[in-house]
Amino acid sequence: MTLRYVAEIRDPVHGYIKITEEERAIIDSPFVQRLRRIHQLAGAYMVYPGGVHTRFEHVLGTMHVAGLIGESIADKVDLGEEQIQELRLAALLHDVGHGPFSHLFEEVLTDKTGLSHEDMSQRIVLESDIREILEKYSISPRAMSQLCIGKQKTHPFMNEVIAGGLSADIMDYLLRDSYFTGVEYGKVDIHRVIDSLDVMGDHLVLNQAALYAFEALLIARYEMFKAVYFHRTVRAAELMLAHSMALADEELGLTNLSNIDRYLDLTDEIVVHNLASLRPKNQKLRLARELAENYNNRKLVKCVFEKVMQRKDRVVEKIFSQKRFRNELIGEIAKKAGVEATNVYLDVPTTPSVPYTYTRETLNSITLVSDDFNGKHSERVSITELPLVGSITGFTDVLRVYALPEQRNKVARAVQTIFGREDFTSRISL
Repeated sequence: MTLRYVAEIRDPVHGYIKITEEERAIIDSPFVQRLRRIHQLAGAYMVYPGGVHTRFEHVLGTMHVAGLIGESIADKVDLGEEQIQELRLAALLHDVGHGPFSHLFEEVLTDKTGLSHEDMSQRIVLESDIREILEKYSISPRAMSQLCIGKQKTHPFMNEVIAGGLSADIMDYLLRDSYFTGVEYGKVDIHRVIDSLDVMGDHLVLNQAALYAFEALLIARYEMFKAVYFHRTVRAAELMLAHSMALADEELGLTNLSNIDRYLDLTDEIVVHNLASLRPKNQKLRLARELAENYNNRKLVKCVFEKVMQRKDRVVEKIFSQKRFRNELIGEIAKKAGVEATNVYLDVPTTPSVPYTYTRETLNSITLVSDDFNGKHSERVSITELPLVGSITGFTDVLRVYALPEQRNKVARAVQTIFGREDFTSRISL
């Protein structure tokens, strides 16, 4: 079962990635080409200089891996060339809605409008030239807008190829982020996982014999999360950018996206340039410009406090799960330190240690299949029952507080006053 390829692209992670005529047309769309100017890891290159790869390389790699998964399960689920092509195109488009600095902009977008990058991906597929390209090749834009975010309604296993713990997305970004940052943790044997996939009950399942490879994938993600994605200095840079964009949103109209073509101008370099070029008409814009300038010059806020905390505590759970309570805690710290609340940054991870499923729920189980002389058998296994993976489920419950370099001592003393005793939660007025 072979698609008709018309060109190939050399990729440092996967080797040669072959593309079809339909894929080439989508790749040449301005909205996909725009991804060349969106960093995959936002501000991580401030710590890992090699981490300057973009969403463009990632979507090409994800498309390639989705094709490998499609080919692996084709005979097991009677998957035709047309459906494999749909999977590849959906993977190619799965991140087309990301804004500047990827998830950083999404924080601002969601806070201001309630929209996510998945919502923007759907809009771009339906409202841009991508719609016309899909229609030219007799592919439903509506169906593609759903599949590219893992929300089509007919075959759950196709959603799982695009999003979730066994998705092409996670298999590409772990290898790619590891390669470009130089961090070794993300090197996993994705081909062992891919070759061991099957479909039962319209869901992706894994052969029991390849369980170790799946465990390695989840552990690699956890280690990359600690070493790269939630690295304290990486997050310092990203907090500054996110805060700058939020402060300048009204002035620059960053989240005013009534016309989808405006998204073409929202790239990393353009946005950070516009932020650093703001006219300081008021305190908000003055701070937004200062943050952007300091980001460009790598004058980053400093981490003055870091603590692993247990979510089972009621107050801690509120801090980790609700932005309102984090803002109140920031106000408490700023008041004790005698500084402006806008100069105190509190950061907690909001992504679980193990991936989400395509339904945006935390992955909590996996179905394993095995073959013997009596035929094929399946067993659903809780993630917590996997000896190594079970210990990393949930969230990495680390709370960090950052401050401006010149205010770090005052903020550090204030934080220690609040968090310095075991009964700190009883003294936080939330």
